[in-house]
Amino acid sequence: MPALIEFPEQAIVVSDPRQTEEFFAGAFGQYAGVSATDAAVAVVAASRHSIWADVTWNHHGGAPDERNMYQLVRSGEDWKIAVLTPLNA
Repeated sequence: MPALIEFPEQAIVVSDPRQTEEFFAGAFGQYAGVSATDAAVAVVAASRHSIWADVTWNHHGGAPDERNMYQLVRSGEDWKIAVLTPLNA
């Protein structure tokens, strides 16, 4: 781990897996009323150790659509989010 969540005017450094769980658990309320979500994923760059993915989340009902840039890094056999940057939807 470490990871970074980069919001406008605010960066959250993540050094413990519980922080990620708490971050996403705290966001559940904003999705009340969403009946389905579709994701459009565009890989904009990739190497053996990193992937940069532009992901648009299209929510159906209850929440505005979202667009995020994810940097994934290889961790053993798995990929983990290293940086999450919200973009304009």
